[in-house]
Amino acid sequence: MRFSLRQLEVFLAVARSESVSQAARELGMSQSAVSGALSDLERQFDIQLFDRIGKRLRLSALGHSLRARSDALHEQALELEQAFARQSDIGELRVGATLTIGNYVAISLMARFMREHPGARITLVVANMVEIARKVANFEIDVGLVEGELHDPDLDVIHWCDDELVVFCAPSHPFAGRVLGDDDLRDAQWIVREPGSGTRQAFDHAMHGMLSDLQIAFELQHIEGIKTAVESGMGVGCVSRLALEEAFQHGTLVPCQVPGRDFRRQFCFVLHKQKHRSASIQAWLELCSAWPGLGPR
Repeated sequence: MRFSLRQLEVFLAVARSESVSQAARELGMSQSAVSGALSDLERQFDIQLFDRIGKRLRLSALGHSLRARSDALHEQALELEQAFARQSDIGELRVGATLTIGNYVAISLMARFMREHPGARITLVVANMVEIARKVANFEIDVGLVEGELHDPDLDVIHWCDDELVVFCAPSHPFAGRVLGDDDLRDAQWIVREPGSGTRQAFDHAMHGMLSDLQIAFELQHIEGIKTAVESGMGVGCVSRLALEEAFQHGTLVPCQVPGRDFRRQFCFVLHKQKHRSASIQAWLELCSAWPGLGPR
């Protein structure tokens, strides 16, 4: 295309006012920019759209013949612009979450998001941290919610809130009500998450220096499976406090004190560095950051 929509807009503004200065005020441009755009348009096609009469401009015969079609084209361009602009409204959002966040946090967040944005379409993928990171990197999801550390040059990993793991057992277990030292941790039969999960990563960090001494009885992908196995007396578990609060309240599981180990960790947002931060993504990040159910612990 040899002319721009801006040139078309200038032509129509000058045609309406018959004044470069008034067209400049209307368009928020300088007079020289308006004059330049109009001159460039005429020069490109070797035409004269206006007759210059002193400081006034009058549409030439050619200008008159082109004005209606130019106005129609301009209106179509405005309609198209408005259609594009509507895409900045809250629309489709694809969220990925690790199992802890997906099972115990994300559903409440999604419900609130849809209440605040009735026209939104939101989908949720729940998987372990490695898989969520892969999907973000491959543009399969818009934003990931993960627990644990990620190092990928293509991804932005942004702190969201703090969380902590808790060692727990059945009320009948010998560890119930006790303060556990490293020897106790070595003696325990552990039921833990699988490698590649954020929970397992945090557990391994907390147990640094003694990982090779731990007795891993089971590695399970599902937190509820770990809780059930521990409740039945098969061993000791370690998952997020978020997943244990109800069981602690009902007394079906009990926390163990392990003062010599640091079980703190972070929840993070994960986004592709080249991903456009749409209105939907921005609204989701803001809602998550303001969610009263999470925060420093």
